[in-house]
Amino acid sequence: MGSRASTLLRDEELEEIKKETGFAFRLYDLDKDEKISRDELLQVLRMMVGVNISDEQLGSIADRTIQEADQDGDSAISFTEFVKVLEKVDVEQKMSIRFLH
Repeated sequence: MGSRASTLLRDEELEEIKKETGFAFRLYDLDKDEKISRDELLQVLRMMVGVNISDEQLGSIADRTIQEADQDGDSAISFTEFVKVLEKVDVEQKMSIRFLH
């Protein structure tokens, strides 16, 4: 029974992660077309940082983000690509924490 309970717990955790990831994706996908475009990313970045960063710097951040995340070459970030970026960030954070201790 222990194995079944741990499997159910993992399934529940995965569902919760999917919900949270979907929520985060929808925050960026302003036009609800299932893609995060450069313009959408810029709008969200502007809301987050206000006037503390120049438009040129924001554009550079948006371009780099899309370049790193976009795997199918459509100059936008799909949900699948978004999830892969978050997984990569999580792994990098775990590794850096491990090396700090």
